[in-house]
Amino acid sequence: MSWSPADLPSFAGRTVVVTGGNSGIGWHTAAELARHGADVTLACRNVGAGEKAAASMRTPGAGPVRVQALDLADLASVRAFADAWSGPLDVLVNNAGVMTPPRYRETADGFELQFGTNHLGHVALTARLLPHLLAAPAPRVVTVSSIAHFRGGHDVVDGNQGCGYQAEHAYGNSKLANLLFAFELQRQAALHDSNLVANAAHPGVSATGLVTSEQGLGSIPGVRLLAPAVMRVLFQSAAAGANPTLYAVAEGGPASYTGPQRLRESRGPVGPARLSPSARDEVLAAKLWDLSRDMAGVDFAWS
Repeated sequence: MSWSPADLPSFAGRTVVVTGGNSGIGWHTAAELARHGADVTLACRNVGAGEKAAASMRTPGAGPVRVQALDLADLASVRAFADAWSGPLDVLVNNAGVMTPPRYRETADGFELQFGTNHLGHVALTARLLPHLLAAPAPRVVTVSSIAHFRGGHDVVDGNQGCGYQAEHAYGNSKLANLLFAFELQRQAALHDSNLVANAAHPGVSATGLVTSEQGLGSIPGVRLLAPAVMRVLFQSAAAGANPTLYAVAEGGPASYTGPQRLRESRGPVGPARLSPSARDEVLAAKLWDLSRDMAGVDFAWS
């Protein structure tokens, strides 16, 4: 499919929240949407980095770019972010995440860090922002997953709290959880006669801060020093990695999954992405939906 950010329609008058919008794929997603007129809020753990990112996005003709504190690894922070929001929300991009910390770590609420941040934090955020989404004329929730979801399995419902922490498998489970959540959110929207569109995207293999983050692989000595040079040679750019997300925001259909099309979906033009058997399991999705609401202490108020 020949598609690029140049094909984005005007987003003037539409409000957008991008989690982790201060760097990498989130930065390029937010910057392009602002460039096309959207009123963008960067939901960032590091507000200082968010302010620098927002300043770089404020170009002539672009929509306003704001910054608001959000730590997805702390459900109290998620609640505070949602409580501070006012007015309709047209688009929520669940983008932020942490990848493969070598040692087991927990969120502020006692969940394994990847499952708690990548999945539960976004479940709680979506649920708490749902009334604002439903107040918009054509609300949309895009959740960013990964080709690593193939490493996840039916033990995703254990929340990575099972015996023996394996970083890669735990990351795969968190990304599988992202997909199951996106698809179940769409089923729930249809069940409640809502026009909300929920879908997902993945960036392929892209040069982003996920690799060098101190919360993930960057905690290993040497990774933060060597990874940027290696990524420039082997990975596609973060800008290219943002294209599937931007397509999902603008054109992706309900319960669609978009990603790069070449080299085992590691790079290339956007199009339909492959799903693991677990990601297509509606029974597993429903079970995870119920468990996640309980874990995150939220419900989805569709009325």
